[in-house]
Amino acid sequence: MFAAVRTRTIARTSLLRAARPVYKTLGSGTHAGLFSRYYHKPARSTAFKVLTEGDLRHFKSILPAETILATPEIGGTADPIELDGFNADWLNKYRGNSQLVLRPKTTKEVSEILKYCNDQGIAVVPQGGNTGLVGGSVPVHDEVVLSLRNMNKIRSYDELSGILVCDAGCVLEELGNYVGERDHIMPLDLGAKGSCHIGGNVAANAGGIRFLRYGTLHGSVLGLEVVLPDGTVLDNMSTLRKDNTGYDLKQLFIGSEGTLGIITGVSIATPRKPSSVNVAVLGVPSYEKVQQAFKLARRRCGEILSAYEFWDASCMGAVLKHHDLKSPLSSDFPFYVLIETSGSNKDHDDEKLGALLEELMEEGIVEDGALAQDETQISRMWSMREGIPESLGKTGATYKYDVSIPIPVLYDVVGDIAARLEKASLFKPEEQPGSDHPVKLVCGYGHIGDGNLHLNIVAERFEDRVTNIFEPFVYEWVASHRGSISAEHGVGLMKRDYLGYSKSPEMIDYMRRIKNLFDPKGILNPYKVV
Repeated sequence: MFAAVRTRTIARTSLLRAARPVYKTLGSGTHAGLFSRYYHKPARSTAFKVLTEGDLRHFKSILPAETILATPEIGGTADPIELDGFNADWLNKYRGNSQLVLRPKTTKEVSEILKYCNDQGIAVVPQGGNTGLVGGSVPVHDEVVLSLRNMNKIRSYDELSGILVCDAGCVLEELGNYVGERDHIMPLDLGAKGSCHIGGNVAANAGGIRFLRYGTLHGSVLGLEVVLPDGTVLDNMSTLRKDNTGYDLKQLFIGSEGTLGIITGVSIATPRKPSSVNVAVLGVPSYEKVQQAFKLARRRCGEILSAYEFWDASCMGAVLKHHDLKSPLSSDFPFYVLIETSGSNKDHDDEKLGALLEELMEEGIVEDGALAQDETQISRMWSMREGIPESLGKTGATYKYDVSIPIPVLYDVVGDIAARLEKASLFKPEEQPGSDHPVKLVCGYGHIGDGNLHLNIVAERFEDRVTNIFEPFVYEWVASHRGSISAEHGVGLMKRDYLGYSKSPEMIDYMRRIKNLFDPKGILNPYKVV
């Protein structure tokens, strides 16, 4: 049973088992009819070559036949449906029309592919687990998809230093299991861990739920192996924690979203697994109280505070509906908070967290709460938070905005967007399903510790009359509060035209100069970022 914060028992004590999300394209499922292409594609660049049968023959000289998917249009035998999962993102919001998917197994093969593509002017989109949300990992037009999923080997692991060296196509959850057996953890943890690749995580500079404790990948990644657009292999696979010899080139590729080079190998520091982990879910009456609880948690828990997540009532309703979960709390609340502590001394950690929870209740900051009693309950509590993105995707066509905003005004944008939609007669709060209003939910969740909000607008379908209400308003709102239009998901295709809301013209100019230096022909992930 879960332990209640206020009493020893709570009214509802069990959560049904919820699998960790493994994201997949929803286009072939229940909501396929809801997703129209609401975004505007840039025109195909005439600088890029249209694939021919001769190109396919050359790729067959590099790769085994079973690692190539090619449509009859270029002389292949694959049914175009076989390429569907590579052409569309998991929400089926962004979709390209690639005729060719290449799945190399080695860095040498990636190098040979890129050298040929660069010489011929063939555009390429690198793809990992394809769990992105900004259209960064799928083709815009007919670019060749270079999938890293076959590059999935662990190259080495030093249990003394905790340094892991692996291929870019290793799945994050599998890496977590591997280092977990050796008493370590990965420095990042994401809801999409069952599908996302470490190379994609690095290319997007993913944050996730461990950011509060372990920080950015700019600090955890020690080295990278990158294949440049002309086929040059940049071997910077250092396992050194300290190396002060000139420019730290690997930092350019962290967060570059596959526009400067293709990451094929990663060297990353993994922290020791904490021997004591506690998780509590709390019911909170207002966002103001969410902030107060965070301030007190930092003060009382200090170094053992490893996560502080929040979500609103609409998110909770969606996850309970679509994941067959039951809340561990005795009633419903406007906001929910998940607090995690991790350390090396159970008695010390229990005492700190217990004192915090007691104070939160006594001060009226929190109205109810439940404390997990074992690892199964910890996993179930995390499933509530991690299941939100998939649950919203099952509810309808979901517009997702990943933004950084100062904590005091973090949630204000949710109310402002809802008000704009209501004024336009597109949304009515608390309305029953089946109404004439196309917008179903306006909700938010995220990581309070690093000021990261995931704003979600769930509608019947993607359409311009809805989009125009909050684009570019949401970016203007974020810029006016000195925030960032992308906290951890990247820029991709979705936010390329809005980059100026977070970067000055001078900064964008230098970003383009760097892009042109590494990729003068522009073949790598074109139409994205800058």
